Amino acid sequence: MSNNVVPLKKLETSNPYEELRSAYQSEIEEVDSFIKEKLSSHVELIGEMSSYLIQSGGKRLRPLLTIASSELFGYQGDRHIKLAACVELIHNATLLHDDVIDKSDFRRGKKTNNNLWGNKNSILTGDYLLGRCFEIMVEDGSLEVLKLLSSVSSEIAQGEILQLQHEKEVETLEKTYLEIIGSKTSSLFAASMRVGGCINDKSKNEKEALTSFGFNLGICFQITDDILDYYSDKIAFGKVIGNDFYEGKVTLPIIMLYQKSSESERLALKEMFVRKERTKEELAYTLNLMTKYQVIASCKKRAEHFSSVSADSLGIFPESKEKTRLQELAFYIVNRIN
Repeated sequence: MSNNVVPLKKLETSNPYEELRSAYQSEIEEVDSFIKEKLSSHVELIGEMSSYLIQSGGKRLRPLLTIASSELFGYQGDRHIKLAACVELIHNATLLHDDVIDKSDFRRGKKTNNNLWGNKNSILTGDYLLGRCFEIMVEDGSLEVLKLLSSVSSEIAQGEILQLQHEKEVETLEKTYLEIIGSKTSSLFAASMRVGGCINDKSKNEKEALTSFGFNLGICFQITDDILDYYSDKIAFGKVIGNDFYEGKVTLPIIMLYQKSSESERLALKEMFVRKERTKEELAYTLNLMTKYQVIASCKKRAEHFSSVSADSLGIFPESKEKTRLQELAFYIVNRIN
């Protein structure tokens, strides 16, 4: 990772994500249609649960990255559509499994599948999505892509297990946190970008640049998402404010707060997170401590670093509207924190 990153210029667009989504709207519609076709099943409940999950919203950020990275090289064909669908299926399968593990009742403002149909059905439907994903990869015929996306599936699972090992441990090291989100979140962002290099037969260095962009973007995205749980007064990118705290998730804001706190404050934080439930009063207490120690500013600084590294990774490519869109996206993600 380079320490000499180039700071991004001020955005000329108000919402680069929406611009990216608009630019590739027809491709995303093709991805959604392809997913719908692939998820058809003679088992009615599988079709019902799959459709509910796919249609419940979501940013389609990962398939957008696959499409954008392919368009970066002027790709002609439909492999990027099918592999973008693979990326989205992997993501949605992990959401199904995550919600069971986290005992979540709501996602994106709607009831989760496990809330509606139970844990067993949710786990098996997630497995079904992964199975369909592997079928698509085999049909694509590229061993490189098959290895890439199959390995990312196992990487995500390892990240989940590592997170469980450190569940509710407020003394978790920042290094461990980065390892967890690197596996759980960034690995799929990285793979989403690298696919574009694979189907365009780009060089190893070019594929590594795409991977670096995606990986660091994923770190920035997750840190920002974790900050918003303690900072924003509205739902941003589907984030329910205070949700992580009430679920007892130890994220970067809590880790940094614990490091900065006094001995008595650390003890209070430990006691909060070992309990099954936390209260509104305890959230207010935690927010006051974060203000006292300027935790949000420290976390944002971390996110800004990964945002800059991400954008800087595309420096080897010629200037183009696709490159600009991706770099501005990296800047926008961290600046969801106003």
